[in-house]
Amino acid sequence: MVDFPDVRGTLTKQRSMAELTWMRVGGPADMLFQPADVDDLRDFLAALPADVPVFPMGVGSNLIVRDGGIGGVVVRLGRGFNAIDPLGEYVVAGAAALDAHVARKSADAGRDLTFLRTIPGTIGGAVCMNAGCYGDYVADVLVSVTVVTRAGELVEIAANELQFAYRQSRLPKGAIVVSACFDAPQADPAALVQRMTDQLAKRDETQPTKDRTAGSTFRNPAGFSSTGRADDVHDLKAWKVIDNAGMRGATLGGAVMNEKHSNFLTNAGGATAADLEDLGELVRKKVYDSQGITLEWEIMRVGERLVDSDAE
Repeated sequence: MVDFPDVRGTLTKQRSMAELTWMRVGGPADMLFQPADVDDLRDFLAALPADVPVFPMGVGSNLIVRDGGIGGVVVRLGRGFNAIDPLGEYVVAGAAALDAHVARKSADAGRDLTFLRTIPGTIGGAVCMNAGCYGDYVADVLVSVTVVTRAGELVEIAANELQFAYRQSRLPKGAIVVSACFDAPQADPAALVQRMTDQLAKRDETQPTKDRTAGSTFRNPAGFSSTGRADDVHDLKAWKVIDNAGMRGATLGGAVMNEKHSNFLTNAGGATAADLEDLGELVRKKVYDSQGITLEWEIMRVGERLVDSDAE
């Protein structure tokens, strides 16, 4: 039995994760901690026994929580971590600030972070996965990130120490991002607003933005663009190899590979986390069997699968 530290934020036992993720699936967290501010988070982690697992999450936009739930503590940053300041030398944003909000507020101040406008999720997640689109990435503009370590220490890390790669970074194990600092180019605010309007129109035309998804399911197959960057400007796209394997529209339980964009795994109604993950694994198998290509998950999958009580 864990003796949890006193907090100024909120501790909730057996909190349903299905209510906190875009896919609306998954079992409960043993404990959900919503810290009041950075000091509350630091004090909590410093006092929490080192053997208790900690999982940080944002708005659950790129996440499947398995049906058996998550052991240990889920840390969900909220209002005390969502400040956005675009008016200084750099744009500084809290980890809980929505990517879209950071893009809009920065644009109003004549700072170009427009690539964040169509990325679902928060700045903390964007840093962790080196989020990007239209050829621009967090790694291109990040100056530094501030984290709280598992031991409760507040540490600033320079961007060049994060070893950014396609859809990934290397944060210290157990570290929780609390804010990020961006060197955003200056530009005409009206032009930035128009660019974001065009990006949204393009996204809505090609992606199932009104369906229950977690964004792109799989990374584009590994490779390099014509510029030599390992990014998502590949000739080979995940949706294309899924289509080639005949898996557009494939279903399992309440899960479906979306008809509008086949790289969007979708809860079409009543799906379990197992339905979604198992359909994704089936797609990976079909793609490998038909084309010799191994798709890598872009959606994070965490927690435990349910144990069938009737199994022998």
